[in-house]
Amino acid sequence: MKRHEQDRGLAHDLHVMLARASRRDFLWLLAGAGAAPLVGCGSDGGRNGNPSGGDPAGCAPIPEETAGPFPGDGSNEPDALALSGIVRSDIRSSIAGATGTAEGVVLTVALTLVDTAGECAPIAGRAVYVWHCDREGRYSMYSDGVTEENYLRGVQVSDDAGSVTFTTVFPGCYPGRMPHIHFTVYPGMDSIGAGREIATSQLALPVEACQAVYAAAGYEASIDALARTSFETDGVFADGASRQIATTSGGAAGYTATLEVGIGA
Repeated sequence: MKRHEQDRGLAHDLHVMLARASRRDFLWLLAGAGAAPLVGCGSDGGRNGNPSGGDPAGCAPIPEETAGPFPGDGSNEPDALALSGIVRSDIRSSIAGATGTAEGVVLTVALTLVDTAGECAPIAGRAVYVWHCDREGRYSMYSDGVTEENYLRGVQVSDDAGSVTFTTVFPGCYPGRMPHIHFTVYPGMDSIGAGREIATSQLALPVEACQAVYAAAGYEASIDALARTSFETDGVFADGASRQIATTSGGAAGYTATLEVGIGA
């Protein structure tokens, strides 16, 4: 598979993670620069093993992660958040004059925001921005061939149950990263934009679901990329992804990925 612009390699990822300066990233950098790579206790040690990040997810804080090089939040020029129609649940098509539609197996992403300091109570009124690559591993607004598109990006506001739901397509896999979906949480629609986020993380998709989906037409390049990647070698998830691996169900007609997202109210 052609190496896409969004995967600039370890040096770029280290720079981004250092810029965020989170304790979690710092620990991972120490492990990567020092001795053996971190492998979760629950892993079988083989390729594509799902690592254990420690305790069950509960309502512990969602791990903070890099937004990556292509957030489209205005921090590096393209700003999907300023587009008319960005608040939507179905993010498969482009908006604001762009006409492209992302193809692929349908995926429903359901996130539930809970208060880590308030007995896991649901959090309403938070704006959640979701974005990810398409079936071919490209990011709209940035990657060659889709710079004029803005699909697979959208915002929802959490309801009284703390829930947001997006209809999208199952993302492809590109070299160096396990299949994932980015998301950022803002205090509300009146506080949305780069630098105002209260949480930034990534949802991971289980290996078994990825393998099943990548048997579908259009995902051929993802098969090899997935076979060469694992949670243990992924620069973001290597320190444990148990709180980020979504519960996934479905089949040929489509899949659903659900994840509880613990944040401070």
